[in-house]
Amino acid sequence: MESLRQCSRSACSHPAVATLTYVYSDSTAVLGPLATYAEPHCYDLCADHSARLTAPLGWELVRLNMEGRPRTPGRDELSALVDAVREQAAKAAKEDAPEPSREGRQPLERPAETPGARKAHLKVLRDPNPTPPSEPSRR
Repeated sequence: MESLRQCSRSACSHPAVATLTYVYSDSTAVLGPLATYAEPHCYDLCADHSARLTAPLGWELVRLNMEGRPRTPGRDELSALVDAVREQAAKAAKEDAPEPSREGRQPLERPAETPGARKAHLKVLRDPNPTPPSEPSRR
């Protein structure tokens, strides 16, 4: 099936077959199969330009699966991914767990004032000088 997208190189009208992405933090250029969607910071290349591509001086060029069919991860890769996710979840749960207390119940703290939060408009005030209730008058 031929792509509807064209090569990103100027004056080239051939259909795109590969996508080039730069990973600036690692000084790496990654050339892989044509991406499903056109991304703004990726370059679609035709077969000729992808075959002749070289990385900038001091950079590494990584060529991914270019066989034209999607690559499925192997069993080892999936197991490693599952283990990594479980490890991160356990680490996050351990960091979020409160430290156990040996003193029993802790006193309740007053809720922190939230800026911009509306305060209650009604309050119950106690009379500083309480008077005994009077008996109702009989008429």
